[in-house]
Amino acid sequence: MLKLKAKLLGIDAFVETVAVLSDEDAKKLGVHPLERIVIRKGNEEVAAIVNVCKSNRRIKPGEIGIYQELEKLLKLKNGEILEVSRREELVSKIFIRKKLDGKELSYEEIYRIIDDTVKRKLSTLSLSALVIAYYVHGMSVKEAVYFSKAMVETGKRLELDERTVADKHSLGGIPGDKTSMLVVPIIASLGLKIPKTSSRAITDPAGTADRVEVLMPVSLGLDKMKKVVEATNGCLVWGGSLGLAPADDLIINIERPLSIDPFLLPSIMAKKYAVGATHVVLDLPVGPEAKLKDLEEAKKRFKQFWEIGKELKIKLDCVVTNAYQPLGTTVGPAIEAKEVLEVLMREKEVKDLEEKALIISAAILRLTKVVKSFKKAYKTAKEVLETGDAEKKFREIIHAQGGNPRIKPEKIKLGNVRIPYKAEKEGYVSVIHNSKIVRIGRIAGAPFDKGAGLKLYKKLGDYVEKGDVLFEVFTTKPKVKDVIKFLRMFEVYEISDKKPKLKPTVLKILRRSRWRKLF
Repeated sequence: MLKLKAKLLGIDAFVETVAVLSDEDAKKLGVHPLERIVIRKGNEEVAAIVNVCKSNRRIKPGEIGIYQELEKLLKLKNGEILEVSRREELVSKIFIRKKLDGKELSYEEIYRIIDDTVKRKLSTLSLSALVIAYYVHGMSVKEAVYFSKAMVETGKRLELDERTVADKHSLGGIPGDKTSMLVVPIIASLGLKIPKTSSRAITDPAGTADRVEVLMPVSLGLDKMKKVVEATNGCLVWGGSLGLAPADDLIINIERPLSIDPFLLPSIMAKKYAVGATHVVLDLPVGPEAKLKDLEEAKKRFKQFWEIGKELKIKLDCVVTNAYQPLGTTVGPAIEAKEVLEVLMREKEVKDLEEKALIISAAILRLTKVVKSFKKAYKTAKEVLETGDAEKKFREIIHAQGGNPRIKPEKIKLGNVRIPYKAEKEGYVSVIHNSKIVRIGRIAGAPFDKGAGLKLYKKLGDYVEKGDVLFEVFTTKPKVKDVIKFLRMFEVYEISDKKPKLKPTVLKILRRSRWRKLF
């Protein structure tokens, strides 16, 4: 072991923990480039990938260069003395090999894997092997429960002194899904605690955290989050800033480039377990370009979630929703935040968005037994929206999280260049390709450019004349050529002579008590 002085380098390697040693100190520790060392500060320890430089260059003997992720995890300052040692051989690698052979893992084995993941002791290659092992062999319900618990036990938890804590989660797959920004203030205004953690966009033009950040800070610490929830009953925060189930984000970073998600179930349930949720309503969007293609797939997925929830003592109901077209009339962080404010202020009616938010809110009220009948629960949620109580609560949350509670929709800035996409013939809108809408939003600059996005003027079933504007793209001058090139290459809307048969916003509500044949 060596005692070395921290030298902050200000270099960002995304989520990787990287440290730089002089060749002399590397030799003393017996480590080579790309091997791992363990860095200790007090009772905290994190493993890091080793880079080595010539002595007396940027890093001198007795110093250790620190990349930003490592600096953040250990809360380091220049000149702090750290204990540095070579990482021992990991037992968790044996457990990963066991899963590669198709065998089920115990809680102790899974906990060791997750603990080593959080401490950055497992390499990207080892984590990739873990993800592929579960993709090939599948994950049992028992293992999903173990992973959910281990992810929570190796991170922080939100402790609320409440018997009932509500939450919702969408499986995703539908652009423009700003439902949480309506559900949270509706439920919070009725007295229930709903600590909503959300993600940033990975492949979409906007995640909930990206939309909310237009109106208020979302990168809150756990203590601040708790104060917001205690003051307002709800919050809308970015989960990545809280330290809740930290292994989940590291595993997602492996799944993302592979376009697979074998850890989907524990990923979602761990986050709910970590905030102390007791009652959760799942939103399972179904459509040709969504993760779930039909109602049967949704039923099977609900069964898996319900079985895990039972072990974690989380009660679950499920709403199967329409993912055949974008939700609402906007796609992109700022323009979606604007639409939410307009709906809450009752300046704009967006039927599918409001319907979905009200049904999910009603499902939460019934599941928590605040209201017994669904019909009455729906009426209660709608009254909160119509009377302005939901808007008032939303502005309370904005203020508590550090935003401007008096923000008006017209003050939200959008991209200063607008590109219309026009119908090439008359007829009825029969298909809207969600995947292409997503791609256009990303090309326009979203989610990093908050003002980039789309406004939809026509949706499924609408009749259009040749030359009518179907949607408009908001972007900036440097992105114009790329947007126009994509619009010319791909058909985003399909127009037909026959009006399509439209599906309802919510396709089915699945309840454990009413769907016993599923189990």
